[in-house]
Amino acid sequence: MVPRSKQPPAPPPTETPHVRVAVIGSGFGGLGAGVRLRRAGITDFVILERASSVGGTWRDNSYPGCACDVPSHLYSFSFAPNPDWPRSFSGQPDIRAYLERVADTFGLRPHLRFDTEVLELRWEEDATRWRIRTGRGEWTADAVVSAAGPLADPQIPDLPGLANFPGKVFHSSRWDHDYDLTGQRVAVVGTGASAAQIIPAIQPSVGRLTVFQRTPGWVLPRADREISAAEKWLHTRIPPTGALRRATLFALRELQVDAFVRRPGALRLVQQVAERHIARGVSDPALRAKLTPDYRIGCKRILLSNTYYPALAAANTEVVAAGLREVRGSTLVAADGSEHEVDAVVFGTGFHVTDMPIAQRVFGIGGRALAEEWKDGMEALRGSTVHGFPNLFFVIGPNTGLGNSSMILMIESQLNYLVDALTALDAVGAAALQPTARAQRHWNLELQHRMRRTVWNTGGCKSWYLDASGRNTVLWPGSTSSFRRATRRVDLSEYELIKRAVTAPAAEEVPA
Repeated sequence: MVPRSKQPPAPPPTETPHVRVAVIGSGFGGLGAGVRLRRAGITDFVILERASSVGGTWRDNSYPGCACDVPSHLYSFSFAPNPDWPRSFSGQPDIRAYLERVADTFGLRPHLRFDTEVLELRWEEDATRWRIRTGRGEWTADAVVSAAGPLADPQIPDLPGLANFPGKVFHSSRWDHDYDLTGQRVAVVGTGASAAQIIPAIQPSVGRLTVFQRTPGWVLPRADREISAAEKWLHTRIPPTGALRRATLFALRELQVDAFVRRPGALRLVQQVAERHIARGVSDPALRAKLTPDYRIGCKRILLSNTYYPALAAANTEVVAAGLREVRGSTLVAADGSEHEVDAVVFGTGFHVTDMPIAQRVFGIGGRALAEEWKDGMEALRGSTVHGFPNLFFVIGPNTGLGNSSMILMIESQLNYLVDALTALDAVGAAALQPTARAQRHWNLELQHRMRRTVWNTGGCKSWYLDASGRNTVLWPGSTSSFRRATRRVDLSEYELIKRAVTAPAAEEVPA
C-alpha cells in the first residue's frame, strides 16, 4: 500500500487589521487629519491612498501652468507655515513639495498605505465598526474619515464618436507628459480654471489651438510676483511677520464674503475691473464679445490670469463659442455645426463634484448606499456627518466649498470637529454617533434658505456648484469664521449615540 502523501499544514488564518481611525486620501484633508489625530493622542490610524505618493489634487494636476489661485501664505496649514514660498501664488510643484514636507515633519509616513484604493466601506452594526475593502486587502476601523476630495475624479463628457478618435485624448488632471504637443493641432474643451492656465502655457508651442467654450468666465488680473529673499528671511527669522501676512490675507478675503452671500450688487465694481481686463487683453470686438459673460461676476468661479486673453487673441488660436457635440474621426463637431480637424484633445471639463464617486462605495446602516441617500442631492450635518452612516466623517463634505478664500481654513475647521467628536465618544463611553435626521434636515433647510440670495444662485449662470436639480450643494454661504464657529464643538443633542454591542456569554451546561 502506497502511503498517502502528507498535505502541508494549512496556513493560520490571518486576522483583519483593525484601527481606531481609517483616513481615505492623502491630500490636504487626509494629511491634515493625520496631524490632528496625532496631536490629539490618537496614533492608531492609517491613511489609505490609491496612488503611490501623497498630494491629492496637487499630485494629480500636473498640467502645464498649474498653480493655485489663493495666495501662498493663506494656502497652507496654520500649524505648518511655510516661509519659503517662491511666489505670491505658488505653482503645483511647490505645493506638492509642501505636502511631502508635512508628511515628513509630522511623522505621517508610518501611517501611510500607498497603492491602496478603497473599493467598499460597509458599516457592521453587530460589531459597531466599518469594514473597509481595498485593492490590497481588508481593514476594520471604529471611524472613517473620507478625505477623498471633490476634485479627485475627472469628468469627461460622453460624446458620440470619442472612442474612435485616432489622436491623443486626456483630461487636464491626467496629463500625458510623454506626448509632445509642439506643432500639433490641439483642442482644449472647456474654459474653467484649469483651462485658463493650460491655454496660455501651451499656446506658444502648438501649431493650432482650438478652444471650445460653452460659457465664458470672468477673469481678473493676477497679482502674482516672486517673493523676495528679504521677505523669506524675515518670515523665517521672525515668524510673527509671516503670521501677520497670513492674517492680513485672511481678513481681506473675509471682507469680500458679504458681497458674495448677501449683497451681490456690490460686485458691480469688481465686474468693471474684469471688463477693463478684457478690453486690454483683446482688441478684436468680435472675440471680445465671445469672451464677455452675460451673468454677474462671482456666479461662476472667478478666474485669475494675465496671460489668458492674449493667448486667446493669438493668431494660432480659434475660440469656438459652442460646446463640443460629437467626434467624427479626427474631426470635432461643435454644437453650432462647425467642424475642426485636430490631432489631440485636452478636456478641461472638471470633476464629479455634486455626485462624489466615493458615495457609490459607502454602505451604512441596513446596507443603504450613500449614493442612494444622496440621489436627490448631497447633504450632511455641518458638512461633516450623515444620518445613517455612523462614525463617518467628511473633510470637504457637502456645502463646505468656497468661492473666494482658502479651503485649508475650512479643512482645519472640520478637523477640529472630527477630533472633538472622537473625544466626546470616549467621554460618554459610546462606540459611535450619527446625526439625527431632524438635526441634519434643519441644518440644510437653513443653509439653503441662506443660499437663495447668494450670487451663486442669483447671478444668472449655470455652474458646477449646482446639482442636477439646480440646488447648490457645494459652497458654504458664509464666512470661514462663521463655519469655524459652527464646527468648534460637537453638540451631542444633534446626535444619536450608539453603544457597543455586547455578546451574551454561552449558557453553561448543567450536569445531570
